[in-house]
Amino acid sequence: MSQAETTPQAEPGPGSEAAHRAEPGPGSEAAPGAEAAPWPGTTPPPGTTPPPGTTPRPGTPAQPGRTPPPGTPPRARNPLWSLGILRSELTLTLRRWRTLALLGVLAAVPVLIGIAVRIETGHGASPGPDGSGGTAGPAFLSQVTNNGLFLVFAALAATLPVFLPMAVGVVAGDAVAGEASAGTLRYLLVAPAGRTRLLLTKYASVLVFCLLATLVVAASALLVGLLLFPVGEVTTISGTRIGFGEGLLRAGLIAVVVAASLIGFAAVGVFVSTLTGSGIAAMAATVGLLITVQIVDGIPQLSAVHPYLFPHYWMSYADLLRAPVYWDEVVKNLGLQGLYAAVFGSAAWARFTAKDITA
Repeated sequence: MSQAETTPQAEPGPGSEAAHRAEPGPGSEAAPGAEAAPWPGTTPPPGTTPPPGTTPRPGTPAQPGRTPPPGTPPRARNPLWSLGILRSELTLTLRRWRTLALLGVLAAVPVLIGIAVRIETGHGASPGPDGSGGTAGPAFLSQVTNNGLFLVFAALAATLPVFLPMAVGVVAGDAVAGEASAGTLRYLLVAPAGRTRLLLTKYASVLVFCLLATLVVAASALLVGLLLFPVGEVTTISGTRIGFGEGLLRAGLIAVVVAASLIGFAAVGVFVSTLTGSGIAAMAATVGLLITVQIVDGIPQLSAVHPYLFPHYWMSYADLLRAPVYWDEVVKNLGLQGLYAAVFGSAAWARFTAKDITA
């Protein structure tokens, strides 16, 4: 074997003449038999830049770290992608022990009310503080013994002022601040979600929790009412009677209206959540704000501001049990909730999109 065959060929350096010959200039032609340039006929290797005036072959995947050529249309986003983010957020929210505990407490309230009324009526007394059929306590409580369906209305009346909004306040207050305190908010924004899309997903998950919490109360009350009390025709507030099927439909409509009554407070909670990086502080501030507004709404001397407070029309769902239905207060309630959602939702968006995320 000769020495020329055994000696390895040295690679030409970047500035050598051989290297200069091996790399043809922009205006030179490749030598016959030389390998064709990989652009645009084939996929270029990562990190390479296409020669001026060339376009990629149709179907060529974009290489990481390189800007697509001018005129390339942006990739269309899959509409199911946003639903995937919402599904992931809902799964994470509903799997927390805190959320399950809140739903458990809400489900237990109708059970306690039903058992208390059953024990009191079992002794021959009517539900009331003095055993004389008084109506003290939650609305519709005196009708529960005659029709178990009224336990749904009584349970919603008992939970709406305190328990339901407090549960919503905990979830809404933890929506953004909880991620920040856990150090996961920055990683959520690394994904191609965008701050606006992420905030809308958080708010949508809170609204789903509002509906779920209300349905848990209504379903628990309906089950207990069917087990402990008789059911039949429903006597409306107007004194007329409607069938049990229609009464059941009105109960479902009332549950939806009660859930919709919480969308304004949910927006307030999400806004408070964007103001701080502590989940506990956001939850405490949201619940404290709820209590303060409830106190203000109960002071007669401040009646001028009552129509502008988000809990003022919460009990208007009782008008759905009239024949015919009175929609005036219900429409005012839904309009006020929509106004709160628009104002505080916009404030939350302005704060969150301009916020410096460090955690």
